[in-house]
Amino acid sequence: MLWSLLALGITALSLALLGLAGPAYRLGLSLGSAYQIIIWTSHIAGVAALGAIAIAVFAYRARNWMKLAVAGVAIIIGLTSFAIGFNAQLRREHSPAIHDVTTDLDNPPTFTAVIARRANAPNRLDRTQGLAELQRQGYPDLAPVTIPARPEQTFDRALGAAQSLGWEIVTADKSSGRIEATHTTRWFGFVDDVVVRLTPWGTGTRIDVRSVSRTGVGDAGRNADRIRRFITQLQRSS
Repeated sequence: MLWSLLALGITALSLALLGLAGPAYRLGLSLGSAYQIIIWTSHIAGVAALGAIAIAVFAYRARNWMKLAVAGVAIIIGLTSFAIGFNAQLRREHSPAIHDVTTDLDNPPTFTAVIARRANAPNRLDRTQGLAELQRQGYPDLAPVTIPARPEQTFDRALGAAQSLGWEIVTADKSSGRIEATHTTRWFGFVDDVVVRLTPWGTGTRIDVRSVSRTGVGDAGRNADRIRRFITQLQRSS
C-alpha cells in the first residue's frame, strides 16, 4: 500500500506544480523557468504513472482492491499531467517561431485603438522580413473568409463572435468595419491583441483577422488557434 500511496503523492504533487506554473509566471517567474516546470513535472508524473501501472498489476494479481484503486487514481493523474506537458512541448516544437498571425499576408489589418495599450509590450506591431513565409509554412490553412452578406449586416455577427470568445472589445466601428480587441489567456495570462477587418467583396463581405502577442518570440500556435476559433464561431452564427 505504501508504494501506491507514494505514486499517488508524486503524481498529485506534479499536477499541483504543473498548475502553479501559470500563476508563478504571472507573479514574475521567467517564461523559460515556468516552461521548465511544466516539462519536468510532467515527466516526473509520467514516470510515477508507469510505476503505478506496475503496482496496479501486482495489486490485481493479489486481489488487493484498495491498493489497486489508489494505483488507478495515480495512473489517471500521472498520465493527465504527462499529456499536458507533452502537448505543450509538441506545440512549442512544431509551431513556427512567430507571434504575429494574419489571414492577409499581403495587406495585414492594422491596429489603431490598442496601440496605446501596447506601449510597454516587448513585441512591436511592425512585421519583420520573412514573417509571411514562416506563416505560410506553419499555418497554410489561414485565409480570408467571405460571407454572403453586406458589411453592415456581417459586422454584428463578427462582433458577437468576438464577444462570445471572451475578447475584451477595445473598439467596434461599424462605419469603417473594424473591431479591435484584447484577449488574455486563462492559465499564463498572456495578453494578445486582435483586429478584425470587414471589407465589401462583391455582393458580400471579406473578413480578415490579425492576432498579435505582446510578449514571446513564438506563441506555440496560440494566435492561429484564436483566428480559427473566431472564424468557426462566425460561420456558425450564419
